[in-house]
Amino acid sequence: MKGFDPKFSDFPDYIIGITKEIWEDRGIATLHDYYAPDIVVRSPASVVTGNQGVIAATMATLAEFPDRTLFGEDVIWSGTPETGMLSSHRLHSTATHVRPGVYGAPTGKKLHYRILADCHAINNQINDEWLIRDQGAIVRQLGIEPRDYARDLIAREGGAANCVRPYTPATEVAGPYSGTGNDNAFGQRHADLLTRIMQADFTAIPSEYDRAANLCYPGGVETLSHDGADQFWMGLRAALPNATFTITHQIGREDPMMPPRSALRWTLHGRHEGYGAFGNPTGAEIFVLGISHAEWGALIGGQVKLRREWTLFDETAVWKQILLHTGAL
Repeated sequence: MKGFDPKFSDFPDYIIGITKEIWEDRGIATLHDYYAPDIVVRSPASVVTGNQGVIAATMATLAEFPDRTLFGEDVIWSGTPETGMLSSHRLHSTATHVRPGVYGAPTGKKLHYRILADCHAINNQINDEWLIRDQGAIVRQLGIEPRDYARDLIAREGGAANCVRPYTPATEVAGPYSGTGNDNAFGQRHADLLTRIMQADFTAIPSEYDRAANLCYPGGVETLSHDGADQFWMGLRAALPNATFTITHQIGREDPMMPPRSALRWTLHGRHEGYGAFGNPTGAEIFVLGISHAEWGALIGGQVKLRREWTLFDETAVWKQILLHTGAL
C-alpha cells in the first residue's frame, strides 16, 4: 500500500477503517487528512465540492442520528496504490432518528438501510466520490412516501426556483478520476447482463440469475429469484423506455476466500414516458445514477450464475425531478 498509512493492511481495510474512524469513532476532523480539500462528491440529490461541505454534511447527519453505524459488507476495487484505486463500497447502516434534521421532527425510529459508494483514493486520500444512500428505505421507515418527501424537501429548500438541483449532466463537476475499472470477466459478464436487460431482453434474467438468487433493491426491498429481478428491472425500464443506459465504471474481482464479485456504476438518462416505477408518465427529463453489486457462483457444477445482487438508486431524487417538471408541489 505505497503512499498509504501502514496501519492499513490493504485497500479494503483502509476504506472500512476510515469509515468507522470518521463516523462511529467521531474522528470527523480526520476528513481534513482523508479527503482532498477540493474533493467532488456526487449523490443523486446534489453535487458537493470541497472538504468543508463534506464535514458539514457529516456533522448534520450525526446530529440527527447520533448512534449511526456503518457496517462494511464488501469493498470491490480496482487499480494500484501508485496510480490510484477505486473502491465500490457496500455498507449496511443502522441509525435512530432522535433529533430534528433533514428528515423532519424526530420519530425515535430505528432504521436499517444500505449505501453504495464509489471512492477514488491515492496517497492516503480520497479525491473523487459517487455516493448513493437508499433514501427510499430511510423515508419509508419514517412513515413518508418518497414522492411526499421530495415535495416537502423542495418547499423547505425555498421552492422550485431555489431548491437544490439533483445530480444530472447539467450539474456535473469533473473530478480527477477518469478510469473505467478493470477487464475482469465477471465485471464484463455483469455489464453484459444489465445491457441485455436495458435492451428489453428479459430472458437474460432466467438465463443468468440463479433461481434462488437473493436480491436487494431500492426502498429496502429484499426479494429473490427470477420474478423478483424481473419486477424490479421491468418497473425501472418501463418508466424510462427510451432512456439511454450507460455503464460508466465496471469492476470484477476474484479474491481468496471470497466468491467472484462485480460492481457497476451506471446511468439512465431520458424522458419519463412510460408506466412503471414512477406512476403516470409525465414527460419529465430524468437522470438516474445507479450502482450494482453482484456475487457469482456455481451451485450446480459448471453452471455459473448470479447468486446475490444489490442495486441502489435514490427514489427521492427521481421524484424531485418529476415534481420540478410537473409543478405538482
